[in-house]
Amino acid sequence: MLRNGLEPWHLLIVAIVIIVLFGSKKLPDAARAVGKSMRILKSETKAMREEGEGATHPAPPPATEGADTAR
Repeated sequence: MLRNGLEPWHLLIVAIVIIVLFGSKKLPDAARAVGKSMRILKSETKAMREEGEGATHPAPPPATEGADTAR
């Protein structure tokens, strides 16, 4: 039954059902909302990745007590 996965006519039926349920006036607004959400998700993911890269580089070790650091 699902041996071949989704075929093009399956996607066509799903698209028709979505248009009938939501109407053509609400679809552009929904697409804008999804696009805005994707942009926010990308920016947050990028910020987390940059923050994680900063944490992977360890800070230099502190000076030991016997070292000649005061000049």
